[in-house]
Amino acid sequence: RNLSFLDICYTASSVPLILDSFLTPRKTIPFSACAVQMFLSFAMGATDCVLLGMMAFDRYMATCNPLRYPEVMIKAAYVPMAASSWAAGSTTVMMQTSLAMQLPFCGDNVINHFTCEILAILKLACADISINIISMAVANVIFLGVPVLFIFFSYVFIIATILRIPSAEGRKKTFSTCSAHLTVVLIFYRTILFMYGKPKSKDPLGADKQDLADKLTSLFYGVVTPML
Repeated sequence: RNLSFLDICYTASSVPLILDSFLTPRKTIPFSACAVQMFLSFAMGATDCVLLGMMAFDRYMATCNPLRYPEVMIKAAYVPMAASSWAAGSTTVMMQTSLAMQLPFCGDNVINHFTCEILAILKLACADISINIISMAVANVIFLGVPVLFIFFSYVFIIATILRIPSAEGRKKTFSTCSAHLTVVLIFYRTILFMYGKPKSKDPLGADKQDLADKLTSLFYGVVTPML
């Protein structure tokens, strides 16, 4: 339910603007509205990262410890897990957004993106953005690196448990309970890591190709993954 609600909020904060940008290529947006849109889409993405990690633990308990699952995954456990996902995502993005919005902007202020995406906004700044880069690098480790490791080790134990099931039908049935989560994890994290974890090109031609790749990548983690 949390993931469904999160994806509804995620797509509602970006997809209408993406569709509108196709109809109105030079669409303008107020500075304050851009900050709100950046916060919402970035917060939903960060929360999604943590929530998918929490769901991996849920799948681990259901597969590897099915008899203990009703005792461990009680309301007193899963409500704080879900709440901490929302709190962590919103808190870090509030800091990232405030740092970005305090920067001075000059020039024509044309955002080379479908929405007010933070990397596209930082490229418009007329000041040193090293603090923003460092804070985003720390956030990447916490919200990308840690959940990816958590999910990886969870599925190592899950796969090991599935392989010990004697019947092929039993293995298929058990794996099917994890297949939806695993599919979303693979698509979401691959695109997010490509977007925020890759080195930036110094060559202008390479930078143009990178901007196009960033826009297409954002469609995957902002539209395709929620749809699945």
